[in-house]
Amino acid sequence: MITATTPKGERRRQALVAAAAELLLEGGFDAVRHRSVATRADLPLASTTYYFESLEDLIARAVEFSGNAELDAMRRRVGEVTHRRRGAEATVDLVLDLLVGADGHDERGRLIARYERSVASARHPELREVQLRLRSQLDELLADVLRRSDRVVRTEQLRRLVAVVDGAVVAALTEQDPQPRRVARGALLELIDVIAPPARGPEPIGAGADGGRGRPVTSDSGGPPYSH
Repeated sequence: MITATTPKGERRRQALVAAAAELLLEGGFDAVRHRSVATRADLPLASTTYYFESLEDLIARAVEFSGNAELDAMRRRVGEVTHRRRGAEATVDLVLDLLVGADGHDERGRLIARYERSVASARHPELREVQLRLRSQLDELLADVLRRSDRVVRTEQLRRLVAVVDGAVVAALTEQDPQPRRVARGALLELIDVIAPPARGPEPIGAGADGGRGRPVTSDSGGPPYSH
């Protein structure tokens, strides 16, 4: 690989990464080839080997590009969330805004691409490192939105929350009429008060401490809340 030391070189490199990310979204890993990426970026075929050590290197950068774009969208959503005590349904809806989005064809394609990236990272070390970095940032965003909903957050429970949503979404994507958000919502509603229980504190006026559902607040025993 030749380092893109000039502005023109960096623009070309980023154009190739963006083109590869588009192809990943549209057709998965099989769609990302030297020729298809160069064609999509409207650059000479030799550009991919000039700016990247290998096709795997280009794919890793495209995965990072896509993941960072998703995280940026999540950060914008979290920035809109006010800090107040929320019940189970409102909290679950916020979590699913981050992890799933709305049910629809475009969202379905994005979810499929995300899970393809996760599975591929199990086989490819260069992708695994990217996925771990992206996952760490996702954990921070989830912790933030749960704390803004006045919920107790712990690291191990964050992983459980994501696992519940991931399992429900993957199962739903195989259905004839996939509605991954609806399926994930039903699964997470049953567990949200266990995974991220309401924090102890004064009861809101006119509502139970659990957001109006009339049940006493309980908290997991153990270490301190997750922080970052």
